[in-house]
Amino acid sequence: RGEIIDIDGKLLAMNRIGFSISIKPHLEQGGKQLNLVPDKLVHTFPDLNKTMMLKVYKKHSSAYNHKYIKVVDFVRYRDMMRAYPVLSLDRDISIEAETKRYYPYGRYAAHIVGYTGRSNKKENAKDFTVDQIGVIGKSGLERYYNETLQGKLGYTISKVTATNREIEVLEYKKPKENQNLVLNLDMDLQMMIYNRMSEMAGVVIVMRTNGEILAAVSTPSYDPNMFVGGISKKDWRTLQEDPEHPFTNRLIHGTYPPGSTIKMGVAIADSLSPKGHVFNTEFCRGWITIGRSRHKFRCWKKHGHGTVGLRKAIRESCDVFFYNKSLEIGIDSMAKTLKSLGLGVKTGIDLPREYRGVIPDKSWKMKRFKQQWYMGETVISAIGQGYDAVTPMQLARYTNLLATGNLVTPHFAKVINGTPVLPNIKKVALDKNVMDTIHAGMYDACNTLHGTAYTHLRNLPIVVAGKTGTSQVVSIAQNVVNRAKEHDMEYWKRSHALLTTYAPFNKPKYIVTTLVEHGGHGGGTNGPVVADIYKWMYARGYFSEDKNTTHPTDDNATKSQ
Repeated sequence: RGEIIDIDGKLLAMNRIGFSISIKPHLEQGGKQLNLVPDKLVHTFPDLNKTMMLKVYKKHSSAYNHKYIKVVDFVRYRDMMRAYPVLSLDRDISIEAETKRYYPYGRYAAHIVGYTGRSNKKENAKDFTVDQIGVIGKSGLERYYNETLQGKLGYTISKVTATNREIEVLEYKKPKENQNLVLNLDMDLQMMIYNRMSEMAGVVIVMRTNGEILAAVSTPSYDPNMFVGGISKKDWRTLQEDPEHPFTNRLIHGTYPPGSTIKMGVAIADSLSPKGHVFNTEFCRGWITIGRSRHKFRCWKKHGHGTVGLRKAIRESCDVFFYNKSLEIGIDSMAKTLKSLGLGVKTGIDLPREYRGVIPDKSWKMKRFKQQWYMGETVISAIGQGYDAVTPMQLARYTNLLATGNLVTPHFAKVINGTPVLPNIKKVALDKNVMDTIHAGMYDACNTLHGTAYTHLRNLPIVVAGKTGTSQVVSIAQNVVNRAKEHDMEYWKRSHALLTTYAPFNKPKYIVTTLVEHGGHGGGTNGPVVADIYKWMYARGYFSEDKNTTHPTDDNATKSQ
């Protein structure tokens, strides 16, 4: 099976050479001779289990089976070399060379690399090669690129005589060799981030602006080596019952309300709508009502932001501004634009079973709940709450679009058998004035006094722009003015914290998107993590060609403040 290799040549999935052990068929069932062989093997290799060997032997033993029965799948090369001179003389024992998949970095990249395992009947029926080999990629890149890594068996169909002499070759298919897979992944960066996130449940994605993924961490994680050859029931139960869900690939299977990170997309939707007035200011008193209703939809800032334009609304994350803009355009128009920006749609990443998430509209609610849509749900959706649910990978892709105007396909593969994997980049037409103001607001959020990510990102060696988000886990009644502080809540009731960024500001090269489950607020929880990542990357030359960036201008001040 082909190897999986990081960008610097580190082996992430490799084959260990060893040996399998089989026992001669038709030994006396339950008799002395049958017990002698397992006893001899356990004496030689103390880690082996006699009971399991006998169970496997009896399962496959029959009057019609004349082949040696494999009872030990794998013994390491160095262990067998010590015992081989003795065991090879025993006619009741057969020793065959084997390879076993091994993941040197274990839990550091488990959700990306995945693991292999024994194929099942359904998998065997779909693929002749899998049926013959008996091993298949079960998750991650091992599954997505299974045919590339495993190769494909060839075959010959011939016309033969009654004595099996070949007369004519009717069909021949050449075997396809297995190939190595080289990734864009930088394992040094991956490990640094994993260690930084080790006490948190969440996600960090570092991606080039052409879609190449340099790091993608989902914590907590698991050791994929447990699955090679079959995981024990005890280990499987432990993984499944863990309340932190280490087996879940949060990168593409975790769906979360995007919170305030969605607000730039709402601004773009407003700019594209005939009814929209994205550059018109709004007055935030801390809440709005809709129509004759007395129900108050509150801003996170209790006493309001005062007069707010687009730039300030992004900088200080004013909810009321985006409530009003969403009411101008309506849910269907807003949802259509958000999907075109990469939210609520699959990214096309080279990992299996990617989740789509939800960006709701009227038809979605009717189909799902058989209910009509209410205007109050529109304003909630405009701040990334309610039914909204996106994956962190979608959020990284969306951030890249905001930074560059390009919708890219995130991908891990860099080279397959010597052939480079070309980026898939689609240019999206967006209004320059709107995007300049959005960029200025994202710059302010990280670099000016009232910015929501200012505390930790203002003095980095490279200038960063971004947006924080708070993804509520439990609903808060709108008549509650004095809301509980996140740190005073039970852990499981705290909001998820988001922070998605790009750098350098004037010439974006990298996207860093983070989510911490039950982390509270993105600026305070995720800010230090993002700062450490950019410092690490800067120290290792990722920004070697970039000098300190220019700052956004104050052109069209009435529009952007």
